[in-house]
Amino acid sequence: MFQRRESLRARVQSLTLATAGAALLAPTPLPAAAVPPLPGPATHSEGSVAAADLLDRVRSCTQVSRGRYRTDGGTRSAVPVCGTRKAVFWKADLDVDCDGRPTTRCNRRTDPMFSAATAYQQSDGRHLNAASLPYIVIPAPSGIWNPRVQGVRGGSVAAVIYQDRVQYAVVGDTGPRDMIGEASYATARALGIRPDPRNGGVPSGVTYIVFKDSEVAPIEDHRAAVETGERLARQFVQAKH
Repeated sequence: MFQRRESLRARVQSLTLATAGAALLAPTPLPAAAVPPLPGPATHSEGSVAAADLLDRVRSCTQVSRGRYRTDGGTRSAVPVCGTRKAVFWKADLDVDCDGRPTTRCNRRTDPMFSAATAYQQSDGRHLNAASLPYIVIPAPSGIWNPRVQGVRGGSVAAVIYQDRVQYAVVGDTGPRDMIGEASYATARALGIRPDPRNGGVPSGVTYIVFKDSEVAPIEDHRAAVETGERLARQFVQAKH
């Protein structure tokens, strides 16, 4: 089970009374057993930039974080955040984040640690939909690393690589200050990783590349994230430094 054993989903931003009230008034989602499978193929690789080319570009690490992160509660701090002129990256596990707008796949029944809020919101003010929007989770700013110093913030574009698949996503949520390696249900599913928030995910082998000073607006526009990510990924693999 690759679910974090501590309060994984404890947000730096606490829920407001209005958000909590909205969650209570939301329609009761179907139990997990009643959730139908998503239509269409579950796995794919987005764009034309190959996973192998991106991975070749991040073979060596120039560490930009002051310290290292744990991937799960109780594990040692072993994951650095590395950087180039155009991007930051890390290699970790993938824990499934189902936080955000309640859906049939992401709710308090399917995920015991579910939170109805995400650190960043859509253009209409609603919280993100983890079941449909590919997003990644970055650690909250701390003495280990402050993402904003490297131009990483809500809406920044990321390429997530697992085996031979590339999935473009946005930075959509923040997590614990000392842990790293988490992405939305939709990201996991597209990469061929079991997206179950209870016992899905993978313990290693996932590379996260976030392009500095990139931003998708509105944050929920996945087509724009793919177009931007493809362009920046191509520049990234062609760069000499």
